[in-house]
Amino acid sequence: MKPMTQINRRTFLKKSALSLLGGMFVASFGYYYARFIEPSRLTVTEHSIVHPLIPKGFDGVTILQFSDTHLGHYYSLDRLSHIVKRINDISPDLVVFTGDLIDAPNQYPYIDDIIPILSDIRAPLGKFSIYGNHDHGGYGTDLYRNIMERAGFRMLLNEHVMIELIDNSKIAIAGSDDLMLGKPHFDRMFHQISPSTYTILLLHEPDGAMKAARYPVHLQLSGHSHGGQIQLPFIGPLITPPLAIQYYEGFYKIQDLTLYVNRGLGTTRMPFRFLSPPELTVFTLKHQPPS
Repeated sequence: MKPMTQINRRTFLKKSALSLLGGMFVASFGYYYARFIEPSRLTVTEHSIVHPLIPKGFDGVTILQFSDTHLGHYYSLDRLSHIVKRINDISPDLVVFTGDLIDAPNQYPYIDDIIPILSDIRAPLGKFSIYGNHDHGGYGTDLYRNIMERAGFRMLLNEHVMIELIDNSKIAIAGSDDLMLGKPHFDRMFHQISPSTYTILLLHEPDGAMKAARYPVHLQLSGHSHGGQIQLPFIGPLITPPLAIQYYEGFYKIQDLTLYVNRGLGTTRMPFRFLSPPELTVFTLKHQPPS
């Protein structure tokens, strides 16, 4: 009986050692994947937006959204240049940036190098941007606005613009100040927009959709959440930032408002992504004929 006891003990120790080594391998690979692989796995998601108020002239018009680059230690200008190349390869008609360009604006040493990169983005119907919380943080308010305007973006600060085509058809693009660190003013933003005009709202924090739904807004484009950065199967994100608690990724319907939450491109606080890869989103507008 003694040899059998030794064999069992030996087998148990061997299995335990293999399990320990296997666990260490899985943990090491998981760390490597979340730190170095997924943050670089850019995804391009494409969606059709169908609505009866979208004019026939805008049928087929494409809008590209990018968000939350968080330029800094974990997101380089080389990666931003790669993003701009991908955007131009897609050839959207209109480009929107929904906030958080630099992670810590007052600490970033390459401010002047951002402008020529963003200037290269081509969009025949215009380039538009709004403030995120990091754009106001770190004394970055004026710095961010200067970068975006010099790069050819129209900064929307509690205001809207009309995008009008040669056939006189038009849609409205509204942009809000950041909800956390800015001074949003919804009444001013939507003043004099006809309820019959298809209206797109750029608002950094997605949970602001609960307020936006009280206004004649049809599509809200947001970022801020990063999709949680780290998600677990069947559980979802471990944590999301304030004002991205209720809505954190993809499409939602709030009354008559359609909300889309982009996962962003960079990372903040921790340089990890897991089951939440960086994203560019392309929306194709579709006119819905009356039934």
